Amino acid sequence: MPDEHNVLEMEFVCDGLDFPEGPVALPDGSVVLVEIGRRCLTRVYPDGRKVIVAEPGGGPNGAAVGPDGMFYVCNSGGSKMLREADGTRIVGTANDYSGGRIERIDIRSGKVEVIYTECNGVPLKGPNDIVFDREGGFYFTDLGKSRARERDRGCLYYARTDGSLIREVAFPMWTPNGVGLSPDGAVIFVAETDTARLWSYRVLSPGHLEKLPYPSPNGGKFIFGAGGYQHFDSLKVQEDGDVCVATLENGGVTTIASDGSHHKHIAMPDSHVTNLCFGGADLCTVFLTMSRSGRLAKMKWASPGLSLHFNNRALI
Repeated sequence: MPDEHNVLEMEFVCDGLDFPEGPVALPDGSVVLVEIGRRCLTRVYPDGRKVIVAEPGGGPNGAAVGPDGMFYVCNSGGSKMLREADGTRIVGTANDYSGGRIERIDIRSGKVEVIYTECNGVPLKGPNDIVFDREGGFYFTDLGKSRARERDRGCLYYARTDGSLIREVAFPMWTPNGVGLSPDGAVIFVAETDTARLWSYRVLSPGHLEKLPYPSPNGGKFIFGAGGYQHFDSLKVQEDGDVCVATLENGGVTTIASDGSHHKHIAMPDSHVTNLCFGGADLCTVFLTMSRSGRLAKMKWASPGLSLHFNNRALI
């Protein structure tokens, strides 16, 4: 893991972003991310230049490149943003909430196509993070939405890009957020936000998971729980199988062994590190979305990230 010297050498690629999330590092060195507050997808070039490439509205969140080179985006339908003097934070559901959905986006033209809004008659509430398997299907979390006196129970889904299949694979979960696959694709990891817990499931076949009996509340295997006041956001997996979870309040990245046997927290200069991705030729550069301060940062990472299946196919 990086030491303090690495953290001091962090470089800020750009600022002025409105609650950035969902970064995807592309082969040309640029990063496509979402701006939840601005309700758009933005491409950030290595020199810090920013170009809005699509405006889906609602609340674009997690993003990933699919086998067709298109971007697949989890859209939460909109979140209420509290603008504070020292930064922006999400505090609830937007007044103009437009419903959760999965979108396919062509960043060359800006065209947005909605491919899922429900699963077997159950509306998607707040899709959050997404990862593709080698077969070209994808898992995504639905964190749910909060209201004045109630909150949805969340879910993990599996779907195909052509709109032909969406399946509930783990329910109920409490605020499921980050999702990622192990290097061999045999295990899927899910981080819960409010509990700051990491769970895993053994993948039996695409979209089918082994479910453990009670006392597991969701069929998953408990891997790790963070103490104190902190929340887990999105995650990425390293090449060695360790799981890097973006961490809120205790702002930084918590790296957890796949069996939970050890962990390490690296503090970052923002209380809301919401997501990360690996880039560069050796996948040893980590890009971090710092959402409270509205910045994209990058730094060298001692362990290479896991190569995602379709990033090199991105139509850019």
